[in-house]
Amino acid sequence: MTDHLDSFFQHADDLAWEATDPGVKRKIMAYGPDLMVVRVLFEAGAIGKPHQHIHRQACFIESGVFDVTIDGRTARLKAGDSFFVPSNLVHGVIAIEAGQLVDSFTPMREEFL
Repeated sequence: MTDHLDSFFQHADDLAWEATDPGVKRKIMAYGPDLMVVRVLFEAGAIGKPHQHIHRQACFIESGVFDVTIDGRTARLKAGDSFFVPSNLVHGVIAIEAGQLVDSFTPMREEFL
C-alpha cells in the first residue's frame, strides 16, 4: 500500500485556485467518489450566487463574515460557525467581510474537476 501514499496527501501550495465568480475562487483540497472538500475564498462583497444541486453540503466558516441563505432563510455566520445544505435546496452566500469557506460535498462534485 505504501506505493500509493502520495495520493493520500495534498499540500495546499501545490493546488491551484480556480476563479468562479467575481471576487470568488476555489481550490479542490481532496476528493473521492463519495466525498469532496473544497476551500472557497471570497473578497468582501463577493456573492456566491443562489444555486442548487443534488449533493449534500456541509460548510465550515474558516474566516470572515457571511450572510448565508438556505431555502429562503438567512443567517449571518462568522469564523467558527457552520451550515448544512440538504440535497436540492436553493442556497447562496454574500461575503460581508472577506473570508474563506471549507465546503464538503457528498457525493463529490464531478463538474468541479
